[in-house]
Amino acid sequence: MIPPKPAETATPSSAILLIFASGLVFSFLDTSAKHLVMSGMAAPFVTWVRFAVHAVLVLVLFKAWQRPERLVPQSLWMQILRAVFMFGSTIFNFMALQTLQLAETVSINFASPMVITALAGPLLGEWAGWRRWLAVGVGFIGVIVITRPGFGGFGIGHVLSICAMLSSSLYTIMTRKMGGSETAESLILYSAVVPAIFMLPALPLAGSLPTHFYDWFVLFGLGVFGGFGHWLLIKAYQRASATALAPYPYLQMVWMIILGWLVFDQLPDRWTLAGAAIIVSSGLYIIHREHKLRVKNRAAPNAEAEELAKKL
Repeated sequence: MIPPKPAETATPSSAILLIFASGLVFSFLDTSAKHLVMSGMAAPFVTWVRFAVHAVLVLVLFKAWQRPERLVPQSLWMQILRAVFMFGSTIFNFMALQTLQLAETVSINFASPMVITALAGPLLGEWAGWRRWLAVGVGFIGVIVITRPGFGGFGIGHVLSICAMLSSSLYTIMTRKMGGSETAESLILYSAVVPAIFMLPALPLAGSLPTHFYDWFVLFGLGVFGGFGHWLLIKAYQRASATALAPYPYLQMVWMIILGWLVFDQLPDRWTLAGAAIIVSSGLYIIHREHKLRVKNRAAPNAEAEELAKKL
């Protein structure tokens, strides 16, 4: 007889607070980046500083000199490819922030769980059932509501934001694929080091130093926010599962709306709010389906029953 699985426990409050804090820190990251690119600084240079400071901060936080073996990659090429997707997610997002509100970019980025669900089948062999595909379609409708192509609302900023979301989705897919073979330290470090090195030849063309003393603090704060935000995520996922924490990052929408109003005097229009509500609802349904599948898989007596549960 197979022993019963232990009952699920409540998500630790410390993990919830950490995930809330990471969303707030990442909101500060996007707000700072928007301030800098709107002040005239080149998005590629802002992106490079974000990764360079992040890399140094990670080396210090993890005390890389004490355990260098934790930073050795199992697959260097996979690490580089994953870092390229991280780079694409960041630079496309920073470029989109030149024309879009914070709430718009984060709303489009919230479509990432739907894209991941669609791509997990061909790339990871994790095929979704019809209910989750329906949720993917609903989430896509939410993106359409925000961008409104053909109605005067769609612009280059929306294209860049969608590219950022797609890059972020592929980055997450790669993280899932590599999570079992690579250390957390190497995953965080290479996602910052590779873009920083990759962008070095472009710096003479894209370099644009801040014109105000205050902007120097904002510029270097990008790497601090990026590195600290990822560190908070690691701490959160050490205390609770990804499924248990999945709904909470959506609170970042609140932070983005508040910061967009306080810093840039911008409030999202009704289309952005409506589209965000559709995307968030679709994402939460996918999270709910993932939870139900895990419950069914734990109860499945054999592989055939488990495969049946995946198709529900």
